[in-house]
Amino acid sequence: MLLLVSPDSVAEAHDCALAAEHLDIVDVKKPDEGSLGANYPWVIREIRAAVPADKPISATVGDVPYKPGTVAQAALGAAVSGATYIKVGLYGCTTPSQAIEVMQGVVRAVKDHRPDAFVVASGYADAHRIGSVNPLALPDIAHRAGCDAAMLDTAIKDGTRLFDHVSPDACAEFVRRAHAADLLAALAGSVKAADLGTLTRIGTDIVGVRGAVCEGGDRTAGRIRPLLVAAFRAEMDRHAREHAAASTTTN
Repeated sequence: MLLLVSPDSVAEAHDCALAAEHLDIVDVKKPDEGSLGANYPWVIREIRAAVPADKPISATVGDVPYKPGTVAQAALGAAVSGATYIKVGLYGCTTPSQAIEVMQGVVRAVKDHRPDAFVVASGYADAHRIGSVNPLALPDIAHRAGCDAAMLDTAIKDGTRLFDHVSPDACAEFVRRAHAADLLAALAGSVKAADLGTLTRIGTDIVGVRGAVCEGGDRTAGRIRPLLVAAFRAEMDRHAREHAAASTTTN
């Protein structure tokens, strides 16, 4: 399982750089503009320069409206600015067909510029609260649009979490559908260390965190701390070892 950590500033990216051995992807977002709020192109470039070259950068394009052309241009901007993973929050898409149209435009715009980029179709565990597409529709949307990964996060950051809206069994089904479509499955949404056992068991490929590695567990007022990143990674590795051992015993 890969660990994606989301700094909201260049200063926090330097903290991530100090913990680089413990994380896999540095994710650039702007939390005050939404769950998947987009940061400025120059911030993406500065964060790219601040972290080790072997650590890929992920950039959110925003909690986007159903405006395929606008979103495609924004996604290209993120790729040009140095992001390897391009994440699009399908906030304003109310049907799978709308979501597919948006993501097809993103895939073409990004991959024409950088064929090796990863395009991530992101939906919301609490989709019922904002009227966006059903979480379990995301893997099929991502597959039909030509994406590389499907992701679930939470849209409304009010203290509720991923498993408050989508049960572990439903998340397992999300992962199964993603893998059946040859996609990576990413899960986020106020994920805590206590969730890692479940996330490992269901086969999650990427876990995204911010609050869990911020002081006080506060994604808004707290700052990412290298020691917290290291501790979170240690828990990830522990669960991976235990799961591997249990699987070996079972087989």
